[in-house]
Amino acid sequence: MPKRTKIARLTKELCDHKICVKGWVRTKRDSKKFAFINLNDGSNQTGIQIIADAELDNYEEIGHLNTGAAIEVIGQLVVSPGKGQDYEIQAQQIKIHGNASGDSYPLQKKGHTLEFLREIAHLRPRTNTLGCVFRIRNSLAYAVHRFFQERDFVYVQTPIITSSDAEGVGEMFRVTSMDINHLPKTDRGIIDFSQDFFGQPVYLTVSGQLEAEIFATAFSDIYTFGPTFRAENSNTSRHLAEFWMIEPEMAFCDLQGNAELAEAFLKYLIRYCLDHHHEDLTFLQKFYNKELLATLEGIVNSSFKTITYTESIDILQNSGCSFEFPVHWGDDLQSEHERFLTEQHCKCPVVVTDYPKEIKAFYMRQNDDGKTVAAMDILFPKLGEVVGGSQREERYDELKKRLNELGLQEKDYWWYLDLRRFGSVPHAGFGLGFERLVQFVTGMGNIRDVIPLPRVPNNAAF
Repeated sequence: MPKRTKIARLTKELCDHKICVKGWVRTKRDSKKFAFINLNDGSNQTGIQIIADAELDNYEEIGHLNTGAAIEVIGQLVVSPGKGQDYEIQAQQIKIHGNASGDSYPLQKKGHTLEFLREIAHLRPRTNTLGCVFRIRNSLAYAVHRFFQERDFVYVQTPIITSSDAEGVGEMFRVTSMDINHLPKTDRGIIDFSQDFFGQPVYLTVSGQLEAEIFATAFSDIYTFGPTFRAENSNTSRHLAEFWMIEPEMAFCDLQGNAELAEAFLKYLIRYCLDHHHEDLTFLQKFYNKELLATLEGIVNSSFKTITYTESIDILQNSGCSFEFPVHWGDDLQSEHERFLTEQHCKCPVVVTDYPKEIKAFYMRQNDDGKTVAAMDILFPKLGEVVGGSQREERYDELKKRLNELGLQEKDYWWYLDLRRFGSVPHAGFGLGFERLVQFVTGMGNIRDVIPLPRVPNNAAF
């Protein structure tokens, strides 16, 4: 019996050979002498056509196959005489592993809305659209590791449970092993976390950056790639409560080096998908974003333009546009501002640097003007911010001063301060929300459609 071959691996060299494929029935149509089955195993978009001759021993059983049935086919790969496909398989044996329950199978041959598919997230990976999305997601994840490993970065797995609020925003999920119906209290009437599993309040991490800096000061160049969590009650097409973050951290690096690496990284990932997913991207362009391929090629072939935050405010204020959110120095840029800068003014990706310190995190290096920090955001057309990063504050006294200004407790960051006492160096890093990138590369309108099982307010199904 031949070993299984994935459908995407079927090539001209295998023609006239006996092969074995396994997958799920997309469609089936019958004639008097043959059944035509479109089989898909998830390895590509089109699947392959199976020709089942009526002379097969179990042809009557094959005739009762429904969409969604799982089968195994042994047969001969031949050049297809039909249009739209290179090869087909003339079946010699068909084994039925599991039929699907007729009309009750939710994915019949018709169009389904993405909203409906979110309600059956356990089945939606079998659809054409989500098949494309998750193959691309897989390749992007592979390319992330390949990019950094080619540059001798060390992959570090930072904790998911943490006592540190890296962003200082407080929107964190609390983790506890205590009985929430009988919480222990102190004499002052507050919850006694000393009786909890870790003996102190802990949370699901919003970022691995602070811990990543530990390893950057030992290995020079490192990266993290793992799940992060944000208890932000935002029910929008851009937000998730659980998402994946890519966070490189580089010792002996400044803001310019940080921006250069981020630009190379983004272009590398997009180029990888353009080179390996033409079929998937063409499908997504046809149904979801008519300019998808041109947009992606435009990113790869463009030079990112760098402007300061102050310059961006001047550009927006002098644009003559009436924005929904007024533009003032000291306010964060809104999505409409970011899109104007990238799509109308610069007409390319934009790196905005040197933001006001009041709207950025405590760990960012303060500039000599006393008003701004060495921060950067990379903005993409049609998307807005895709990367956020900074040069970190490596000076002990300045970091301590900033913690105090923001009312953060030094004792909570004692080890982070220690890194500035023992061999401190200029260092920098950035964060890239993986789902935001997948959404951009696939052209999908809602971030919930680019993660396997989305976690959002009032929904943790599956």
